[in-house]
Amino acid sequence: MIENTDVDTNADSVGEITIDNDMAIEEFFAPNTNARMADDFRAGYVAIVGRPNVGKSTLMNHLLGQKLSITSRKPQTTRHRIHGILSNHEMQAVFVDTPGIHRNEVRAINERMNKAAVSALVDVDLVLFVVDSDQWRDDDLLTLQKLGDTNLTVVLVINKSDTLKDKGSVLPLIETFNESFDFADIVPVSALKNQNLDRLQEVIASHLPVAAPIYDTEQITDRSERFLASEIIREKIMRSAGDEVPYDLTVQIDAFKDEPAHTDPKTGRPRKACTFIDATIYVERSGQKAIVIGDKGQRIKQVGMDARKDMEQLFDKKIMLTLWVKVKRGWSDDERALTSLGY
Repeated sequence: MIENTDVDTNADSVGEITIDNDMAIEEFFAPNTNARMADDFRAGYVAIVGRPNVGKSTLMNHLLGQKLSITSRKPQTTRHRIHGILSNHEMQAVFVDTPGIHRNEVRAINERMNKAAVSALVDVDLVLFVVDSDQWRDDDLLTLQKLGDTNLTVVLVINKSDTLKDKGSVLPLIETFNESFDFADIVPVSALKNQNLDRLQEVIASHLPVAAPIYDTEQITDRSERFLASEIIREKIMRSAGDEVPYDLTVQIDAFKDEPAHTDPKTGRPRKACTFIDATIYVERSGQKAIVIGDKGQRIKQVGMDARKDMEQLFDKKIMLTLWVKVKRGWSDDERALTSLGY
């Protein structure tokens, strides 16, 4: 037996159904920024500062649970301000990972890195001052002096606390730091081993203003994929070449083209979606070019493989990467060259 159901198809009813459908579709695709959001939700900018090589980038990456800022054992690996966005139901912290503040501005690039680090202190809500658990150096004092010229809320983060054989030895260090500056909080952590980072997140949230999210809560950075690709390539070279090519290299993305899934017109075979990236690695001397390329091209080949793997994981898509190595003499001390390369 077939049962007929009457449907009202007059113009008004159809219009109401269309409006309801449009609203449902719009709601479905809208950013879910208010899901389980606390009544006293907090949001703000958090600058991560400190001397070179104290683990600022590692700290941000582990707080985010996502590798965003490149890392290596070499100091001054970070050259640009990089924003990483941590969101949960209680807060949104927009971290500003900065180059290490250092005294020796021997070239134009060093001067620009210092300016980038200091300018990050403008209009932030909180500063994380990161120090090494067992080392206090002149550049730490320089950073502290810069902070002393502001009225910012500063939390001291004592990193690498897991390396201390005697955990009680961190207490005199905390007391020493507390006497030198009026810190809002002091938190010992191990960024690399994810120790005490939950406590640090609680401290960060307590010092941020009550405010709506600044970015979509699904967003993890405001940097472009082109920028992140160039940084990934630079990291792989620095890790591979070690001290052979210290700071005399940079990476420029020449082409970044997304190709949708399609059928190859020549073979008739289906082709998956893919992003084609062409990048040029600039060094200052021909000897450095040979080092980056490696014996029979093995180093540059491995750099390309490692970089492509990281990009595919970060961008969640297939990557085809082509690398070139060129000599650009004196680029790190040339103001025009630095500007053209994004510094």
